[in-house]
Amino acid sequence: METKRYTARTFTTEILAVLLVFVFLVPFYFLLSNSVKSFADILLDAAALPQAINWENYAKAWDIMKYPQAFINSLLITVFSIAGLVVISSMAAYRMVRRPTKYNSILFLMFVAAMVIPFQSIMIPLMKVASWFSLVGSLPGLWVCYLGFGSSLTIFLYHGFIKSIPLEVEEPAVVDGCTPYGVFWRIVFPLLKPMTVTIIILNSLWIWNDFLLPQLILSKPELRTIPLSTFSFFGQYTKQWDLALAALVMGVVPIVIFFLSLQRHIIEGITAGSVKG
Repeated sequence: METKRYTARTFTTEILAVLLVFVFLVPFYFLLSNSVKSFADILLDAAALPQAINWENYAKAWDIMKYPQAFINSLLITVFSIAGLVVISSMAAYRMVRRPTKYNSILFLMFVAAMVIPFQSIMIPLMKVASWFSLVGSLPGLWVCYLGFGSSLTIFLYHGFIKSIPLEVEEPAVVDGCTPYGVFWRIVFPLLKPMTVTIIILNSLWIWNDFLLPQLILSKPELRTIPLSTFSFFGQYTKQWDLALAALVMGVVPIVIFFLSLQRHIIEGITAGSVKG
């Protein structure tokens, strides 16, 4: 009786899981199928399969949005922002864990509290500060902004992971005369690989697909990222859905490939960081 009950429960769970997957895949079906339709076919029936594959949408979108330049801008922003987050946040979290002073505890609580502050509530002060320091209209200015907004979650994740690393692994290096920076980069940082990969993936998904912050900081057309270039297909009176959907596919494919190649590290890193966090 228990076996039958367990089998029925398992079958029901699997059916619900399949239905849930189907629900989440429906938007991808609309995106892919309509990206190769003409504008008239999209208006006629967006849910129908394409009667003919129209690859011209991708060619036109490639030229209009200047995809190579937009791709390079998005790549530079993502790579340099994440590099700064990993380097600075890992060292900050290590210092807070290994030197649990009252000041470091308060500072860590401030970083955690900053995670719940919505970006929309500080947009205007951010633009004022960014203009004071000449951060508007440049890629380095956007890197600094991402470093400020992403450091809270990154430090929080590193903080929990470093707690699980025993202090004994650092003591031989200290005895041998290794400097604090040498201990961190030679001993501790290699042990942070699972969490570092997790942080890289999570922040890449956020920064690559972000629209609002680049829209505020990058005022020059030649600095547009892929999301900003895609928005050019939506005007006040016209919406080029056929070209916009093709542009969305070209913008999503690189980050999806990157995510699928490293996704197994997400659960590994988060699980390891929650052992003693």
